[in-house]
Amino acid sequence: MATYRRFDAVNRVMHGFLMLSFLGLSATGLPLLFGQSRWAATLADVLGGIEVCGRLHRLSAAVLILVFLVHLARVLKMLVLDRNLGVLWGPDSMVPQPRDVVQAVGHIRWFLGLGPRPRFGRYTYWEKFDYWAVFWGMGIIGFSGLLLWFPTAFSAVLPGWLFNIALLVHGEEALLAVVFIFTVHFFNTHMRPEKFPMDPVIFTGRLTEHELRDERPDEYDQLAATGGL
Repeated sequence: MATYRRFDAVNRVMHGFLMLSFLGLSATGLPLLFGQSRWAATLADVLGGIEVCGRLHRLSAAVLILVFLVHLARVLKMLVLDRNLGVLWGPDSMVPQPRDVVQAVGHIRWFLGLGPRPRFGRYTYWEKFDYWAVFWGMGIIGFSGLLLWFPTAFSAVLPGWLFNIALLVHGEEALLAVVFIFTVHFFNTHMRPEKFPMDPVIFTGRLTEHELRDERPDEYDQLAATGGL
Protein backbone atom coordinates (compact mmCIF):
# COMPACT_ATOMS: atom_id res chain seq x y z
CA MET A 1 0.00 0.00 0.00
CA ALA A 2 1.35 3.41 -0.98
CA THR A 3 2.14 5.86 1.81
CA TYR A 4 2.88 9.58 1.66
CA ARG A 5 5.09 11.65 3.93
CA ARG A 6 3.28 14.20 6.06
CA PHE A 7 5.94 15.10 8.65
CA ASP A 8 9.71 14.96 8.26
CA ALA A 9 12.09 13.50 10.82
CA VAL A 10 12.80 16.87 12.48
CA ASN A 11 9.09 17.52 13.04
CA ARG A 12 8.61 14.08 14.53
CA VAL A 13 11.59 14.40 16.88
CA MET A 14 10.47 17.89 17.93
CA HIS A 15 6.98 16.61 18.69
CA GLY A 16 8.49 13.83 20.78
CA PHE A 17 10.43 16.31 22.91
CA LEU A 18 7.41 18.62 23.03
CA MET A 19 5.23 15.78 24.29
CA LEU A 20 7.75 14.59 26.91
CA SER A 21 8.49 18.11 28.16
CA PHE A 22 4.78 18.94 28.41
CA LEU A 23 4.07 15.76 30.39
CA GLY A 24 7.01 16.59 32.64
CA LEU A 25 5.79 20.15 33.17
CA SER A 26 2.26 18.93 33.91
CA ALA A 27 3.34 16.23 36.36
CA THR A 28 5.68 18.55 38.28
CA GLY A 29 3.75 21.80 37.89
CA LEU A 30 0.44 20.62 39.34
CA PRO A 31 1.98 19.73 42.75
CA LEU A 32 3.59 23.18 42.81
CA LEU A 33 0.35 24.93 41.88
CA PHE A 34 -1.84 22.97 44.30
CA GLY A 35 0.75 22.51 47.02
CA GLN A 36 -1.81 22.73 49.85
CA SER A 37 -3.84 19.76 48.57
CA ARG A 38 -3.24 16.26 49.86
CA TRP A 39 -3.20 14.70 46.39
CA ALA A 40 -0.59 17.24 45.25
CA ALA A 41 1.64 16.43 48.21
CA THR A 42 1.29 12.71 47.46
CA LEU A 43 2.20 13.25 43.81
CA ALA A 44 5.19 15.37 44.82
CA ASP A 45 6.37 12.62 47.16
CA VAL A 46 6.08 10.04 44.37
CA LEU A 47 8.26 12.25 42.16
CA GLY A 48 10.90 12.67 44.87
CA GLY A 49 9.72 15.67 46.85
CA ILE A 50 8.79 19.26 46.13
CA GLU A 51 12.40 20.36 45.52
CA VAL A 52 12.88 17.59 42.95
CA CYS A 53 9.62 18.65 41.32
CA GLY A 54 11.02 22.16 40.99
CA ARG A 55 14.22 20.93 39.36
CA LEU A 56 12.38 18.61 36.98
CA HIS A 57 9.95 21.42 36.15
CA ARG A 58 12.77 23.74 35.13
CA LEU A 59 14.50 20.98 33.14
CA SER A 60 11.27 20.27 31.25
CA ALA A 61 10.81 24.00 30.67
CA ALA A 62 14.31 24.28 29.19
CA VAL A 63 13.57 21.44 26.76
CA LEU A 64 10.26 23.03 25.75
CA ILE A 65 11.86 26.43 25.17
CA LEU A 66 14.56 24.81 23.03
CA VAL A 67 11.92 23.05 20.91
CA PHE A 68 10.08 26.35 20.48
CA LEU A 69 13.23 28.17 19.40
CA VAL A 70 14.13 25.45 16.90
CA HIS A 71 10.64 25.68 15.45
CA LEU A 72 10.91 29.47 15.12
CA ALA A 73 14.28 29.09 13.43
CA ARG A 74 12.81 26.66 10.89
CA VAL A 75 9.92 29.01 10.14
CA LEU A 76 12.29 31.96 9.69
CA LYS A 77 14.49 29.88 7.40
CA MET A 78 11.51 29.08 5.18
CA LEU A 79 10.49 32.73 5.09
CA VAL A 80 13.86 34.48 4.76
CA LEU A 81 16.26 32.03 3.14
CA ASP A 82 13.85 29.88 1.13
CA ARG A 83 11.49 32.81 0.42
CA ASN A 84 8.54 30.47 0.91
CA LEU A 85 5.64 32.86 1.49
CA GLY A 86 3.30 29.89 1.50
CA VAL A 87 4.13 29.66 5.20
CA LEU A 88 2.03 32.79 5.76
CA TRP A 89 -0.88 32.13 3.38
CA GLY A 90 -2.24 29.41 1.16
CA PRO A 91 -3.07 25.69 1.38
CA ASP A 92 0.17 24.77 3.21
CA SER A 93 -0.04 27.55 5.81
CA MET A 94 -0.93 27.18 9.48
CA VAL A 95 -2.24 30.76 9.50
CA PRO A 96 -6.06 30.82 9.94
CA GLN A 97 -7.83 31.87 6.75
CA PRO A 98 -11.45 32.61 5.72
CA ARG A 99 -11.84 29.11 4.30
CA ASP A 100 -11.18 27.68 7.78
CA VAL A 101 -14.27 29.49 9.08
CA VAL A 102 -16.30 28.19 6.14
CA GLN A 103 -15.05 24.65 6.76
CA ALA A 104 -15.75 24.86 10.51
CA VAL A 105 -19.33 25.93 9.82
CA GLY A 106 -19.65 23.24 7.15
CA HIS A 107 -18.31 20.64 9.58
CA ILE A 108 -20.95 21.53 12.15
CA ARG A 109 -23.63 21.27 9.45
CA TRP A 110 -22.24 17.85 8.52
CA PHE A 111 -22.37 16.74 12.18
CA LEU A 112 -26.05 17.71 12.23
CA GLY A 113 -26.80 15.98 8.93
CA LEU A 114 -27.49 19.28 7.17
CA GLY A 115 -24.81 19.16 4.49
CA PRO A 116 -21.84 17.30 3.00
CA ARG A 117 -18.52 16.85 4.78
CA PRO A 118 -16.09 19.70 3.95
CA ARG A 119 -13.08 18.91 1.78
CA PHE A 120 -10.00 19.49 3.93
CA GLY A 121 -6.48 20.26 2.78
CA ARG A 122 -3.11 19.83 4.45
CA TYR A 123 -4.17 21.48 7.70
CA THR A 124 -7.69 21.48 9.15
CA TYR A 125 -9.19 24.26 11.23
CA TRP A 126 -8.90 22.22 14.45
CA GLU A 127 -5.22 21.47 13.77
CA LYS A 128 -4.58 25.18 13.35
CA PHE A 129 -6.45 25.81 16.61
CA ASP A 130 -4.20 23.23 18.31
CA TYR A 131 -1.08 24.85 16.86
CA TRP A 132 -1.92 28.42 17.83
CA ALA A 133 -3.07 27.39 21.30
CA VAL A 134 0.44 26.01 21.91
CA PHE A 135 2.10 28.99 20.21
CA TRP A 136 0.10 31.49 22.29
CA GLY A 137 0.70 29.49 25.45
CA MET A 138 4.44 29.38 24.85
CA GLY A 139 4.57 33.17 24.80
CA ILE A 140 2.52 33.71 27.94
CA ILE A 141 3.56 30.71 30.02
CA GLY A 142 7.14 30.82 28.82
CA PHE A 143 7.78 34.50 29.56
CA SER A 144 6.03 34.44 32.93
CA GLY A 145 7.94 31.27 33.81
CA LEU A 146 11.26 32.91 32.98
CA LEU A 147 10.36 35.83 35.27
CA LEU A 148 9.76 33.38 38.11
CA TRP A 149 12.86 31.34 37.26
CA PHE A 150 15.24 34.33 37.24
CA PRO A 151 13.60 36.92 39.53
CA THR A 152 16.83 38.60 40.57
CA ALA A 153 17.93 39.32 37.01
CA PHE A 154 14.53 40.55 35.85
CA SER A 155 13.87 42.61 38.98
CA ALA A 156 16.75 44.86 37.96
CA VAL A 157 14.64 46.19 35.08
CA LEU A 158 11.04 45.28 35.97
CA PRO A 159 8.78 46.48 38.82
CA GLY A 160 8.05 44.08 41.67
CA TRP A 161 4.27 43.98 41.15
CA LEU A 162 4.85 42.37 37.75
CA PHE A 163 6.12 39.21 39.44
CA ASN A 164 2.84 38.79 41.31
CA ILE A 165 1.00 38.98 38.00
CA ALA A 166 3.48 36.55 36.43
CA LEU A 167 2.86 34.04 39.24
CA LEU A 168 -0.91 34.24 38.73
CA VAL A 169 -0.76 34.16 34.94
CA HIS A 170 1.76 31.32 34.83
CA GLY A 171 -0.35 29.03 37.00
CA GLU A 172 -3.72 29.82 35.40
CA GLU A 173 -2.49 29.62 31.81
CA ALA A 174 -0.59 26.42 32.53
CA LEU A 175 -3.71 24.85 34.06
CA LEU A 176 -5.70 25.91 31.01
CA ALA A 177 -3.07 24.30 28.77
CA VAL A 178 -3.27 21.02 30.69
CA VAL A 179 -7.06 20.97 30.44
CA PHE A 180 -6.95 21.78 26.72
CA ILE A 181 -4.35 19.14 25.85
CA PHE A 182 -6.05 16.37 27.81
CA THR A 183 -9.50 17.15 26.39
CA VAL A 184 -9.54 18.82 22.95
CA HIS A 185 -6.17 17.62 21.69
CA PHE A 186 -6.61 14.11 23.07
CA PHE A 187 -10.04 13.82 21.48
CA ASN A 188 -8.73 14.90 18.07
CA THR A 189 -5.74 12.57 18.12
CA HIS A 190 -6.97 9.61 20.19
CA MET A 191 -10.73 9.47 20.64
CA ARG A 192 -12.12 10.09 17.16
CA PRO A 193 -13.63 6.78 15.95
CA GLU A 194 -11.48 6.67 12.82
CA LYS A 195 -8.30 7.27 14.86
CA PHE A 196 -8.95 5.38 18.11
CA PRO A 197 -6.85 4.53 20.07
CA MET A 198 -4.21 6.80 18.51
CA ASP A 199 -3.38 8.59 15.29
CA PRO A 200 0.22 7.41 14.68
CA VAL A 201 1.06 9.89 11.90
CA ILE A 202 3.13 12.21 14.14
CA PHE A 203 5.34 9.22 15.02
CA THR A 204 5.52 7.50 11.63
CA GLY A 205 5.32 10.71 9.60
CA ARG A 206 3.29 8.95 6.92
CA LEU A 207 -0.30 8.60 5.71
CA THR A 208 -1.70 5.80 3.58
CA GLU A 209 -3.15 6.72 0.22
CA HIS A 210 -6.62 5.88 1.52
CA GLU A 211 -6.20 8.22 4.49
CA LEU A 212 -4.91 11.04 2.32
CA ARG A 213 -7.75 10.69 -0.19
CA ASP A 214 -10.45 10.35 2.46
CA GLU A 215 -9.31 12.85 5.10
CA ARG A 216 -7.54 15.48 2.97
CA PRO A 217 -8.94 15.28 -0.55
CA ASP A 218 -7.95 18.87 -1.40
CA GLU A 219 -4.31 18.13 -0.51
CA TYR A 220 -4.40 14.90 -2.53
CA ASP A 221 -5.78 16.71 -5.58
CA GLN A 222 -3.21 19.51 -5.18
CA LEU A 223 -0.32 17.03 -4.95
CA ALA A 224 -1.64 15.02 -7.87
CA ALA A 225 -1.98 18.13 -10.02
CA THR A 226 1.55 19.35 -9.26
CA GLY A 227 3.28 15.97 -9.40
CA GLY A 228 3.96 16.03 -5.67
CA LEU A 229 2.64 12.60 -4.79
